[in-house]
Amino acid sequence: MWVAGTPTHPSRIVWNLPVSKYSIATHHCSGCVICVYQVMCDFHHRPAHRPEGSHRVNVLQNPVTLAVMTDDTLADHELALTGERTVPGIPEENYWFRRHEVAYEYILERCRGRDILEAGSGEGYGANLLSTVAASVTCVDYDESAVAHTRARYPHVRIEQGNLIDLPLPDASVDTVVNFQVIEHLWDQDKFIAECARVLRPGGELLISTPNRITFSPGRDTPLNPFHTRELSAAEMTELLIGGGFTVSEMLGVHHGPRLAQLDERWGGSFIDAQIQRALSGEPWPAELTADVAGITTDDFAIAQSDIDASLDLLAIAKRT
Repeated sequence: MWVAGTPTHPSRIVWNLPVSKYSIATHHCSGCVICVYQVMCDFHHRPAHRPEGSHRVNVLQNPVTLAVMTDDTLADHELALTGERTVPGIPEENYWFRRHEVAYEYILERCRGRDILEAGSGEGYGANLLSTVAASVTCVDYDESAVAHTRARYPHVRIEQGNLIDLPLPDASVDTVVNFQVIEHLWDQDKFIAECARVLRPGGELLISTPNRITFSPGRDTPLNPFHTRELSAAEMTELLIGGGFTVSEMLGVHHGPRLAQLDERWGGSFIDAQIQRALSGEPWPAELTADVAGITTDDFAIAQSDIDASLDLLAIAKRT
C-alpha cells in the first residue's frame, strides 16, 4: 500500500524510512533541489536538520508531495514519482500537472487525424488525451515501470519500451512526434532530434515542450534539477532544431494567466515560491494554499509568442524539411 508524505506530515516525507523496505520517490516541481545528506537547499540556501540515525534521502524538485512505495505496489501498476515526470490526481501536485497538461490541450487540433508518436510518454495521461483526436498514438518510454503502468491504465494506447535516441519505429512512419518535458533529460539531444526526423513523414511536425532555462535555472551554468542534463532557452532550442533539419514554425511560451498572476500577488510575489517555502518549513500548509493549488486548471495558463524569454516553459512547433 502507499505510504504518502504530504505537506501536513512532513516528517513522514523525509526521515526514518528503512532503505531495505522502501524506495524513495519524488516528483516535478519548481526547481528546488534539497539533498538532506548534504544538509543544504541549493535553491533557498537554508539548512535542513538531519535527525540522528536517519539515512540519506534526496528530495528533488520541491517535496510538495512525496510517495514511498513498497514492492507490493508495483503489482497493481501504480507509478512511482521519480523527479522525471508529473502524474494526475495528486492535489498538491496539481499546479505542475496542469502546467504540463495545458501544452497537450494546445496541440490537440494539430494532432487530429494524424499518426502520433509520443517520445517519452511518462505516466501516459498526455497520450491518452491525444488518442481522443489522433488516428493512432504510439508511445515510447525508457522506464519499464512507466510502460507497464501505461499499458494497464490506458490499454487503447500502444506503448513500447525503448531508447529515444534509437526509436523502435520504421523510417517515415508517423505524422507528428510529441516530446513534452523530456528533452532536458536527454544526454544526446542532437541524436534524438535526428531520430525524430527519421521517423517523421515528409512535412511532419515535431512538437517539443521544455522548461525555459532562463527562468527555470536562473543564473546557473548547469541545471538545478539533477535529472536534467541540458536545459534550453528559446534561441538554443531554435538552433538545435534547425541543426537537425527542421524549420521552426512557432516558438511559444507558457505563462501565468490573470488568475495565477493574482495568486502570485496573494502569496508574496510568487505562487511557486509559496509552495516551496511551505514544503521546506516543515510546517502544515495553510488550508488556503492547499485549496489554491488544488483549484488550478489549464485555463489559468496562457500560451503566447510574446515575451518568450520570460516564459515558464517553451513550446516549439517545428516541421521536417
